[in-house]
Amino acid sequence: MRVGLYPGTFDPITIGHTDIIRRASALVDKLVIGVAINRDKGPLFTLEERVEMIEAECAKLSADTGTEIVAHPFENLLINCARDVGAQIIVRGLRAVSDFEYEFQMVGMNRALDSSVETVFLMAEARHQAIASKLVKEIARLDGDVSKFVSPLVHERLKDRLGK
Repeated sequence: MRVGLYPGTFDPITIGHTDIIRRASALVDKLVIGVAINRDKGPLFTLEERVEMIEAECAKLSADTGTEIVAHPFENLLINCARDVGAQIIVRGLRAVSDFEYEFQMVGMNRALDSSVETVFLMAEARHQAIASKLVKEIARLDGDVSKFVSPLVHERLKDRLGK
């Protein structure tokens, strides 16, 4: 069984994330969405809320693709998380050249820690390249319309959280 791990904070999950999830599902039998517990980033949503949104967003994707998709919170090294879930592949989405520079360093370190885990990069669709959770939250905080960047469920959660 080919198991992939797509890690991130997903605060919140965007249509860019779900596009990568959909495309990664074609590469593996099981896709684990690693939800990073990163207190340094000061997430808007709790871990439980992020996991719940991911599960809701991925239920239809899983049914459509036939690939098992599960959310898995983690706070350890990414390579250890990959081992914990039995992943042979780490999936990373790239939006721009600046993403690649950071990801290139991470691949080198992960390969040094465990050369049996391969990293696969999926380029963001052109229409999703500008979407970043950080920017979505900023736009939402300033009363901008983020409905074209997130699902209706996530849009409602953002409005509720920000009191809009």
